[in-house]
Amino acid sequence: MLKRLAKSIREYKTASILSPLFVIMEVILECLIPLVIVWLGDAIKNDVTMWVPLAGATIKTLGIGQYAIILLAMAFASLACGALAGAFCAKASAGFAKNLRKDLYYKVQEFSFENIDKFSTPSLVTRMTTDVTNVQMSYMMIVRLAFRCPVMLVFSVVMAFIIGGNLAWIFIAVIPPLTIILLIIMKKTMPIFRRVFKKYDNLNESVQENIKGIRVVKSYVREEYEKEKFERAADDVRADFTRAEKILAWNNPVMQLFFYGVLSSVLFIGSYLSIKNGNDMSWTLTQLIVYGMQILMSLMMFSMVFVMITMSIESARRIDEVLREESTLHNPENPVHEVENGSIDFNDVSFKYAANAEKNVLEDIDLHIKSGETIGIIGGTGSSKTSLVNLISRLYDVSEGSVMVGGRDVREYDLDSLRNQVAVVLQKNVLFSGTIKENLRWGNQEATDEELEEACRLAQADEFIQGFPDKYDTYIEQGGTNVSGGQKQRLCIARALLKKPKILILDDSTSAVDTKTDALIRKAFKEYIPETTKIIIAQRTSSVEDADRILVMESGKINGIGTHEELLKSNDIYREVYTSQNKGGKSDEE
Repeated sequence: MLKRLAKSIREYKTASILSPLFVIMEVILECLIPLVIVWLGDAIKNDVTMWVPLAGATIKTLGIGQYAIILLAMAFASLACGALAGAFCAKASAGFAKNLRKDLYYKVQEFSFENIDKFSTPSLVTRMTTDVTNVQMSYMMIVRLAFRCPVMLVFSVVMAFIIGGNLAWIFIAVIPPLTIILLIIMKKTMPIFRRVFKKYDNLNESVQENIKGIRVVKSYVREEYEKEKFERAADDVRADFTRAEKILAWNNPVMQLFFYGVLSSVLFIGSYLSIKNGNDMSWTLTQLIVYGMQILMSLMMFSMVFVMITMSIESARRIDEVLREESTLHNPENPVHEVENGSIDFNDVSFKYAANAEKNVLEDIDLHIKSGETIGIIGGTGSSKTSLVNLISRLYDVSEGSVMVGGRDVREYDLDSLRNQVAVVLQKNVLFSGTIKENLRWGNQEATDEELEEACRLAQADEFIQGFPDKYDTYIEQGGTNVSGGQKQRLCIARALLKKPKILILDDSTSAVDTKTDALIRKAFKEYIPETTKIIIAQRTSSVEDADRILVMESGKINGIGTHEELLKSNDIYREVYTSQNKGGKSDEE
């Protein structure tokens, strides 16, 4: 996990290395300053003439003014090192978070529909925001404090032994029990954090649902219900966080208890020894307390790092879960890049969304479509019409059998090449924030203005676009909220036509337009793109009645296939749908 996350550091490796280096220099200076103060005290006490033993050598005591200059220089050097460490730390942690979000986003772009089904949208949003922020904060502490704590601890202990001798063992004695307590706290809190981040997903899902369906919420006056639902989700998160924080809260009082206990012990034993031996140890005790405070402060900082890491471990695991996920769809070793024509063959196809699913969504599909043919698909809700066409552009792979396009199995094609030749106008039409031109050029980035207008004329969109003050430069709000459902559908059809595909799939994408406009769109398809294979999924029989063949789907199987006239005579489902939609229930035969 750590190795995968570390790959996101990339160009910020230098900053990540420089920050701890400056931290170490800052700590060394902070630990040396009290020693220089001891020398200064000895110089004052001995009238600047004594020799001070240090590491087997002797150094003549300097003058008071010289010591003052050294102390000031060390203080400013420590300040500079601290400032540089902070700057490099901020750069490294922010850059790491940026790369991590980018890597997550790029990874999601590679996912197949099956992978995306595994992670909910709110969960992916939480992972890219809250989880990355937690990991960023943890990384910032690791780069700075995680290096500062052990270095300060080691240096302070060494200096405490140099100045205080055996009294320094008091500081060593508290480290094992503190470590044990911290590990117990970590063991208790980790399962709670693992649970709480899943509840974050539910919270985001509640927000997303409410915002996405705000018109429905207001139409049915369900604001209070949505508020209560959000409050329940938020309270669920609060309850778990409170439980975890109550356990983590023990960290501070325990540290304070050991902190003051150690200082009291040092003062008590030091005073006792001073009185017993008749030595003035006040200066030694003062500096020993300084180093003792540094030792305990390093442990306090370590506990802060520990708390942050405890919270971020689960976030890191959730991020790693996305990064290590491999797309279920892959290009073959030697992919085919050219789609010869728009012919489609379903050879004994069965399909289910998950390998462990009990029931197939599609079963025993045997269908052969000629290039340039127009196929209508009709059937009730849940009859797997969309699942069928999703296999053509290889949004999913079949469970059994094969799907062939242009005479080749779709699994032999390069995915981009295949999907560039299979244009799909989905059930849920999506427009992005930007101008109409920018949205249309999703179909073809190199399309000229003339090609845009031609595609819009075929999709019956040019007329209403010309009615806008800015025409094709009209700005579309996010989600296309400033155009009607029918206008949105026609723009999406025009966008698909710009791909100049060999196969065009309309998945109930004319449901929001009137029957006259629907007929004009189908007429334009027949006249201007006769060589393109057209598959039209519809709820209205009028949208498919002039198709070369019509497919009737029921419960994932083909119930009937034929022309409009043939199905009226031979297929009960088609006849029932037709009669319910036309002439008050009277069929043509009557």
